[in-house]
Amino acid sequence: MDAAVRSFLMYLQVERGASPHTLRNYEGDLRQFLAFLRTAHNGSLPAPAGVDAYVVRGFLASRAGLRDSKSSLGRKLAAIRSLFKYLAREGVVPHSPAAAVVTPKQEQRLPRVLSADDASRLMENPAAQKPRSLRDQALLEVLYSAGTRVAELVGLNVEDVDMDTGTATVLGKGRKERVVLLGTKAVEALRTYVGEEGAKRGPLFRNQRGGRLTARSVERIVAKECQALENFPTITPHTLRHSFATHLLDGGADLRAIQELLGHASLSTTQRYTHVALDRLMEAYDKAHPRAHDKE
Repeated sequence: MDAAVRSFLMYLQVERGASPHTLRNYEGDLRQFLAFLRTAHNGSLPAPAGVDAYVVRGFLASRAGLRDSKSSLGRKLAAIRSLFKYLAREGVVPHSPAAAVVTPKQEQRLPRVLSADDASRLMENPAAQKPRSLRDQALLEVLYSAGTRVAELVGLNVEDVDMDTGTATVLGKGRKERVVLLGTKAVEALRTYVGEEGAKRGPLFRNQRGGRLTARSVERIVAKECQALENFPTITPHTLRHSFATHLLDGGADLRAIQELLGHASLSTTQRYTHVALDRLMEAYDKAHPRAHDKE
């Protein structure tokens, strides 16, 4: 089994072009599965063909006993399914034992979003004691204006951005390219930042040593800028992606268009934002409509 997992991870990296973040998640989940198999087999690992659906269910039950969330259990099952789908295609096993295992029902959690006013506050940085760096300003503008994933943002090169058309080409999940739109403010911020950097090619967002900025660094930058504002929630880069989609929907954008801009493979993923928009609409109704609640 250990060799099978290593072969699968190599396949993901070389042939599928999986991101380092995706590889870490797959490896972590599958290493937990191998540890469970070793415990169940007195320190040894069975051959892939020796793993059946009961073993997979047992693993998920053990993780549930350790209080793993339902979303975490679903991700682990997806990793095991992908592993055995690969092994079946390679002829190592006749079929996937995970195919018959039902995915744990997920809790429906709505994505957190900023209000339009808070998003504007973050971009405009009012009452700042010192100006925000040109890089950080451009970074925030692109995250919110284009709705990119943080991995897509840090993967951008200077040559991927077309200032004249206000577009950028990002490499999304599964190494699929898509074009995202940059607002006027984002283009202005990028022109100023790139002009100062003087870079014609290579990483768009760079660290102090001139190397490519990491996803973790972007998370720290966003958190730092939130903390610099009074009474402002601490958010993640992904919150800006959620805010981008929700604010587009609030403004009347078509759900299919938002799906394309976000790079979602399934419309059902994008439809989460309709629930957010509905919740915001109901809140506004409750506050504003004279018949929304009883008056004493």
